[in-house]
Amino acid sequence: MAEPPARQPADIADQSLGSLVSLAVRDLMQLVRCEFDLAKIEIKGDLRRVGIGAALLVIAAFVGCLVLMVLAFAFAYGLNAAGIWLWAAFLIVAGTCVLLAALAALIAFTKVRKLTGLRQTRHTVQDDIALIRRDGSAVVAPSGGAG
Repeated sequence: MAEPPARQPADIADQSLGSLVSLAVRDLMQLVRCEFDLAKIEIKGDLRRVGIGAALLVIAAFVGCLVLMVLAFAFAYGLNAAGIWLWAAFLIVAGTCVLLAALAALIAFTKVRKLTGLRQTRHTVQDDIALIRRDGSAVVAPSGGAG
């Protein structure tokens, strides 16, 4: 990143209004480019994590379906051997499978909620806007706070 300009007040007084506006526009454009670059980096990281998580979830779901099928038959015939009618045993197994599916969906939902959602970009954009507005709270408040 370019080093911050170190200007003396005398230099500013010698420059025309047009050159000062041009300098401010250039600095704002550079700031916007840096914010876009930061957003791209964060989005790539999030997409990579989502892709890996989705692929692993598909593999686990396939293997889980195979194992669940075998266990369901074993469970149903085990209930039948314990004295429960075969049709009732298969209904009990179906209810158990529905409960397991609901638990898996709940776990997947909690994992997806942990995405960063461009947290660092939001903080730096808010700091930049506050700095542009010359808001004194941007200097006082740390950007790494909760939020």
